[in-house]
Amino acid sequence: MLEIDALPAFNDNYIWLLRNPARKECAVVDPGDAAPVRAWLAAHPDWRLTDILITHHHFDHVGGTTALQQETAARVYGPATEKIPVCDHALNDADTISVLDHAFQILHVPGHTLGHIAYYHEAATPLLFCGDTLFAAGCGRLFEGTAEQMHESLTRLAALPDATLVYCAHEYTLSNLRFAQAVEPHNPAIVARIAEVEGWRATGRISLPSSLQLERATNPFLRCQETSVKQMVAAERNVQAEDTKAIFAALRAWKDHF
Repeated sequence: MLEIDALPAFNDNYIWLLRNPARKECAVVDPGDAAPVRAWLAAHPDWRLTDILITHHHFDHVGGTTALQQETAARVYGPATEKIPVCDHALNDADTISVLDHAFQILHVPGHTLGHIAYYHEAATPLLFCGDTLFAAGCGRLFEGTAEQMHESLTRLAALPDATLVYCAHEYTLSNLRFAQAVEPHNPAIVARIAEVEGWRATGRISLPSSLQLERATNPFLRCQETSVKQMVAAERNVQAEDTKAIFAALRAWKDHF
């Protein structure tokens, strides 16, 4: 079993630390800052950083990569179509890699950036490291890709098993849920999730990981086929309620100015 910790970085980023206790080896996902990883390694001197997994090229996800690779000789994996610092292994859709003796499938999920990838580990409890594509109760902004690309990427991720744990890269959950409630004010799952996350954050607990089952129930960007979402977005943004792609694009535009 992999053990997973969150290393906070910047204002709201998480660097995910994956650990194989049997081997005393670890990997990190999207180290935008080397300092939190260095601090963890200094506190655990018998552990070795062997792998660095990058989802996309934005600085808050890659900024610490060069320093960590130079200090630890860790292997660096990243999307083949984006410029990733010191990338040893350029990855494309459907590639499979072995990290800490566990297999990860590569999923190309463009939208936030054009080359964005996610890392999926199939197991009894599957793991998804999805960077800035799928957030808890939300999705990433469209900096490079189109709404259609993001919709297709999220549809692909939503098809993964219910039990999949979603490890995204930012603590945006509460703000995303407030938007979700504006879209579906009568969704009891959203109301319950807001109360739960508010309680967690008040005590300093992080809101991640989420699960795909929970996302399907509360994330408006995975619910564009639901009548409640279509009707609200159609009324708010003046689009055709039966055009799911148009609903998604309007929903993303609404969130941009929420």
